[in-house]
This record gives sequence, C-alpha cells and structure tokens, in this order.
Amino acid sequence: MTQASTGWEKDNVQSAQLQKLTRRGGRVKFMVAGLLVLGAALYLIISGTLSGARYFITVDELLNDPTYAGETVRISGAVIGETIIYDTSDPNSPNIEFTIAHIPAEFENLALALHESVNSPAMTRLPIRVEDEAMPDLLQNEAQAILTGYLGEDGVFHANELLLKCPSRFEEAGPDQSIASDL
Repeated sequence: MTQASTGWEKDNVQSAQLQKLTRRGGRVKFMVAGLLVLGAALYLIISGTLSGARYFITVDELLNDPTYAGETVRISGAVIGETIIYDTSDPNSPNIEFTIAHIPAEFENLALALHESVNSPAMTRLPIRVEDEAMPDLLQNEAQAILTGYLGEDGVFHANELLLKCPSRFEEAGPDQSIASDL
C-alpha cells in the first residue's frame, strides 16, 4: 500500500511541477509576444514621426538639391499675384500658371514673411503650373501656396495638388471688433 500511495504522490508532484512549468512557459510566451507588439508599435511611431517631420520643403531647397529632380515633393512659397494666369482655352482642362517666391524656413509673422518674399527681388522664384484645376478664391498676391508635384526639366514645377493659406483672411479680431461687423 505504501508503494501505491508513494506512486500516487509522485504523480501529483510531477503533475504540479508540469503545471508550474506550463504556466511559466505561457507567461514567457505572453511577455515575448507583448514585447514584439510594443516594439513594432514604437518602430511605426518613430518612423512615421521622422518621415513626416517636414511637411514641405522650401523653393531654395528644391532648386539647390539635385536629389529632388523628378521626385514628387511638397513645396511652399509666396504667390506673386501679378503672375497669375488662368487659362480656360480648353474648358475641359483649365490650367493655372503663376510664380512663387522662396519663404525663409524660420519666421515669426507669416504675413510679414510672405510680404517680404514677394517684394524682395533677392528671393528665389519658381514658375508653377497646375493642370485641370479650377481657379481657387484664395489664389492671390502674398498667399502661401503649398504644392505637391515635381520639378520638370523645363524648370517649371508641375503641381497636382494646390493648397493655399492667406494670413490676412485669418487674422484674429481685436476686442473692439465683433463678428457681426464683418458681415
């Protein structure tokens, strides 16, 4: 009898040890899987942040770096109002042509930076062509243009996306101005 009970106890001890090892192995697998998921999430966050850290490049950067040639890039510049041409000779494919001036990468007042860029002959200028686009209301002198496209061999930036920001339209109202007075 004693041998039977000893064998029985050994089976219980081995079973308990096996259960501990199985639990410990499950925990290790869970920890490894969690660390892999966490590592992948961190990688995606860091790589996304680094690649999207720059929303656009400047006109000078585009023209001075040959690696951008033929590549799709997003640029920013100040619209020179007197150069805007809206070509509707083909009503199915209207084209917009204008020139932008380089805006310095660092500035405190966007409206002032746009004004100085447009009026300074020292600022680099770049001709723009946007095809199959209706004339936007905000396309005017000293508006900030953010364009996606490529620099052609002809020296013209061919844009397929045009975003405009006009700082004078978004100025904050002073304390003595009301919204109703603007209407």
